[in-house]
Amino acid sequence: MIHQLSDVQSKNIGENTDIWQYCVVLKNAVIGKNCNICSHCFIENDVVIGDNVTIKCGVQIWNGIRIEDNVFIGPNVTFCNDRYPVSKNKNFKLEPVIIKKGARIGANSTILPGVTIGENALIAAGSIVTKDIAPNTKYLIPITPPPIQNVAIYSDKRNLVRYYAA
Repeated sequence: MIHQLSDVQSKNIGENTDIWQYCVVLKNAVIGKNCNICSHCFIENDVVIGDNVTIKCGVQIWNGIRIEDNVFIGPNVTFCNDRYPVSKNKNFKLEPVIIKKGARIGANSTILPGVTIGENALIAAGSIVTKDIAPNTKYLIPITPPPIQNVAIYSDKRNLVRYYAA
């Protein structure tokens, strides 16, 4: 099912894949069968998405991203493919992101350029992934940071603000 309020330019959509309202899928994107692409997603041209993939609302899949079979991507996950972004830079170095089979990425996680997330890895919600994640790894972040009671704010000559526990 392709919702009438989506803009799907690609003909490379597998059977039984649902693409919901307000999604944009560019013409060279490849999406496998039995996928669920929830509302408000953007899928660029040089993208390959495997079978049985769920991509929740508010996710953008940029050029160079490869998502293998049976992957879950939570709402508002952010992928990056350019380590040093500059506006209108047509010569940027695209750094692919690879999400291996069965990986699960929690809501609001950020996946930086050049990262591979291994098979069956679990990325906790809100994570920032800066390096490769091994297969079957649970990548967790602390839920509550330690309390800071007295905070001193210091600004140096370069206008860098630093926070120190007093």
